[in-house]
Amino acid sequence: MLADLSEAERLRLAISAAGDLVYDWTPGDGRMVWSGDPAAHLGVAEATQFLTDSEFHALIDSAAAEARMRLVLSPPADGGPFHLEYSMQTGGAPVWIEERGVCMPGADGHAERIVGLVRNITERKLREAHLAWAASYDEMTGHLNRLRLRERLAEHLEMGNGKPKAVAYFVAAIDDLAVINETYGFDAADEVIVAVGRRLSEAAGPTSVIGRTAGNKFGVIIENCTAAEMADRASALRTAVRTRVIPTGAGAVSATVSLGGVALDQDARSSQEAMARAEEALDRSKSTGRDTFAAYAHSAQRESMRKRTVSIGDQIVTALAENRIVLAYQPIVDAKTGDVSAHECLVRIQKPEGEIIGAGDFIPVAEQLGLIRRLDRRVLELSIAQLEQHRGAALSLNVSGMTASDGPTLESYVSYIEAHADVAPRLVVELTETAALIDIEESMRFVSRVRALGAKVAIDDFGAGYTSFRNLQSLHVDMVKIDGSFVKGLAASRDNQIFVRTLVDLARNFQLSTVAEWVADAREADILKAFGVDYLQGFYFGKPQIETPWKD
Repeated sequence: MLADLSEAERLRLAISAAGDLVYDWTPGDGRMVWSGDPAAHLGVAEATQFLTDSEFHALIDSAAAEARMRLVLSPPADGGPFHLEYSMQTGGAPVWIEERGVCMPGADGHAERIVGLVRNITERKLREAHLAWAASYDEMTGHLNRLRLRERLAEHLEMGNGKPKAVAYFVAAIDDLAVINETYGFDAADEVIVAVGRRLSEAAGPTSVIGRTAGNKFGVIIENCTAAEMADRASALRTAVRTRVIPTGAGAVSATVSLGGVALDQDARSSQEAMARAEEALDRSKSTGRDTFAAYAHSAQRESMRKRTVSIGDQIVTALAENRIVLAYQPIVDAKTGDVSAHECLVRIQKPEGEIIGAGDFIPVAEQLGLIRRLDRRVLELSIAQLEQHRGAALSLNVSGMTASDGPTLESYVSYIEAHADVAPRLVVELTETAALIDIEESMRFVSRVRALGAKVAIDDFGAGYTSFRNLQSLHVDMVKIDGSFVKGLAASRDNQIFVRTLVDLARNFQLSTVAEWVADAREADILKAFGVDYLQGFYFGKPQIETPWKD
């Protein structure tokens, strides 16, 4: 029983259980007495008991041995604790040791006795080393990660200040990696990524620097490469990848890369700009096909567009932060009675001075910059607030393709409706036909959950896609909104009339309500009524207005 053991024995067991081994070292005669087997405890292959300090010091690194002897000669005046970490070489992999102890000074001021604990911390050191390595390198390829590559770019730019140096930065993208994934599997695609990185590195030369910047992309810094030589160096990189097939576990794979490049001494003032301009050149390269190269070329028009995009992006973010996202309401009327049955909520930005910015001026940028999800959420919040404030209101709002195809965003969207389920029966959520078909299964789940809360779901821009006839019934929506391009000029277009009538008949067969958009005049309205359209929307019935149209 543990209670029957001496205090010293219980202490020894506790220390051993903690992963420590105790030693008692008397430097005067060099003896080291251990509480257990040090070789086994420390994982040392050699069967030695380390009975003397010389035996122990022979295996640990020289700096640690010197530090231990300094403790003997100059121990802490108050006998305070010390802490050391060092490696022990045993003929195999190094063993890392943590040592903690206290020195007991003798009459001469030197340590007469040292008592300490040692612990094998090899596993911890290996883990720390891996984390330090992973902070700089891509785990799959072993090349630099994006952050470290950007730092190396910055170093080259700093070295070139005042003394131009011919250095080029290339970004190489593996062509059609998604096809390789689908055809050969993800494991084979990973093997392709590793092989392409290795070939690019070899072709770039020993003084080059390579890093993995994205899933299918590598950045390569090549010294002594002028702007005039970039095309030749890019050709060598492409050839190195293209010439031989890549053996993988799923079979031989043929791969190519497309490249964009920028001359640092001419076209980049910062590492961020170098990377952005190389990516811009890559996009231009890929637009011409596979296995291509394009060098960055300054374009005043492109730079103007970029600045405009950034400016509009800033406007959107600021408007979201300052609650200057507002709604414009356009009436949707019952085709039979002419009464307003609902309003569609259209997003707008209100400038600080009151000016209203239409959706067409910022929605494309919001989609490009990924801000459309935040706008969708804000429109939902504003719409539900109006429904809660005005019991007679019924609203319809749009969900973008980006929101509709992103699972977590959709989950948050539905949860918000669920939290305000009392107004859900007066809400219609519009999915564009294209967005609904990006991920038909995700769309089906979304529609099902929204309708279960009492809200309705409409397919917007119906007729603009190509597979809606096959998938319309499986979505189980409540209504379809006929794409306005088929309503515009309807009275003068026999083809559009035939197409719209067909869409209306199709919807009726699926027991779906129909809404015709962009109705501009009485003639179009009469034709649509004759076709059996249920609801009408357009400037003929009212333009979008910021003022709320409800009196209650």
